[in-house]
Amino acid sequence: MAEAKKGKKSETPPLPAPIIIKKVQPEEGGGHGGAWKIALADMMTAMMAFFLLMWLLGATAESKRKSVADYFKPTPKSLVQMGQLAGSNGILGGRSILDPEGLPTAASQTSVLDLEPPKMPEGQDAQGKGPDNEDKQGKGKSNDSGDKSGMGKGAEADDKNGKGSSSGDQSEAAKAKAAAEQDQKNFDSIEQELRQKLQDNKALAALQGQVQFIRDKDGLRIEVIDKADFSMFALGTSKMAPRAQQLLDEIAKTVAAMPNKVKVRGHTDSVPFSNPEQKNNWLLSADRADQTRQMLEKRGVAGDRFAAIEGVADIEPFVPNDKSDPRNRRISITLKYQGQ
Repeated sequence: MAEAKKGKKSETPPLPAPIIIKKVQPEEGGGHGGAWKIALADMMTAMMAFFLLMWLLGATAESKRKSVADYFKPTPKSLVQMGQLAGSNGILGGRSILDPEGLPTAASQTSVLDLEPPKMPEGQDAQGKGPDNEDKQGKGKSNDSGDKSGMGKGAEADDKNGKGSSSGDQSEAAKAKAAAEQDQKNFDSIEQELRQKLQDNKALAALQGQVQFIRDKDGLRIEVIDKADFSMFALGTSKMAPRAQQLLDEIAKTVAAMPNKVKVRGHTDSVPFSNPEQKNNWLLSADRADQTRQMLEKRGVAGDRFAAIEGVADIEPFVPNDKSDPRNRRISITLKYQGQ
């Protein structure tokens, strides 16, 4: 019994069951990976490029933007003639590239690769030989050489004509430039000479402020302006005062030798006539302009040099704010540019 008890005590107790710890890694769902970073980077790059483009467009002048646009614009030589070749025939033209009517040949087809091969004229095969086996290529070469020689002569003639026209244009431009330079010299000389004459002549010295020299698109305009104590014509008439005749005499002597055409224009103020049914400012301004023409012609200006005699009444006032001002009464003598 004692041994039995002793045997029981010597037995080892059973080991406890092992504890297994299982760690489960959570799986990342769609949309939580790194693909969004690439998309964001692409979007930021595109936005930066867009804003950079907008900034460049805003900082560039209109002329430079137009030149850049013209640079990328296709020229007429590079454009395909849509009416002769297949294609859309323009943006949204509604024609397919497979449209038979858009191709050079009228053959029917269902695709571009189904085009019919070119046909030779009747009586010839693909090598240009007729039924008598005579080679037609020799004649073709001779004809080609003749055509080339003819085309060469025609092109040479066109080149000569082109050179002739360009040289003619250059000569015309050179003549126009020389005439413009000569006009400027003549106008400067006329203005300087007339100013000197008015300064030296005691009778006309007081009229220096009434004579003005204006350069405009037509040429040199000499304005003789009335004032409160000086009038070229008697009030309401075309009778010229003695001092005005003396002034026109000096002007005529100065411009008589010039080749330029002459235009005379009469101006009045807005003061109406007491008898408007018989006379008005239009007739008065025209009569004064013609009286000035007669005086200039008598003093040496050739009659064929007068290009226009005009009366404009008070529609072009010298003092726009007061059409009744005496300074609105004036005579304009314009020496036109040569060629006008």
